[in-house]
Amino acid sequence: MNLAKRGTVYGTLLNFRGELDALGPKVNEEPYKAPPQAPVLYIKPANTWTENGGAIALPAHVTEVEIGATVAMVMKSAREIAGFVLMNDVSIPHESLFRPPVKFNCLDGFLGIGDRIRARNEAGDPAVFKLEVRVNGELKQTVRFSQLVRSADRLLADVSEFMTFGEGDMLMLGCDVGRPRVRAGDRVDIKMPALGTLSNTFVAEAA
Repeated sequence: MNLAKRGTVYGTLLNFRGELDALGPKVNEEPYKAPPQAPVLYIKPANTWTENGGAIALPAHVTEVEIGATVAMVMKSAREIAGFVLMNDVSIPHESLFRPPVKFNCLDGFLGIGDRIRARNEAGDPAVFKLEVRVNGELKQTVRFSQLVRSADRLLADVSEFMTFGEGDMLMLGCDVGRPRVRAGDRVDIKMPALGTLSNTFVAEAA
């Protein structure tokens, strides 16, 4: 599949057990009163997309951002997965629990997208995916997808109950807690042997 043919990119919140654990009692407070019973999604529109090797600009009012290392399912059809690809779901640190504000998640360039798609028989079982996140060459985070609340197959099935995917749509599996923060001048490498390395540098926005 050609990565240039992209549809909608969806992010998934609260799909790692660590995310729910970190919320503690907040998840049972108003207005939610309980952990989510369905997938919590948001969209990363086309203005956010940055290619592997590209630079991501931090606006003048932003001193640091959070790195969201994850893997996305790339859809071949409504229920068939073409493969998996690395993603760097960048955001400005914020306190929103269930509905991430557009102004923090959807800034220009705020989604690094890998250039290697691997089918499931090549990438392996998503339940054993493990990503290494390095900042300026130093290991800052290891993301283990054995800690998902919903497995890749379950997430796809649950989302497909209320919406239809098209070819080229991408659904991220989620981002774990402990997300590294970076500033202008930093380089981030997200690596998984089967999916290669997604690299992006962070720069100050041009005046």
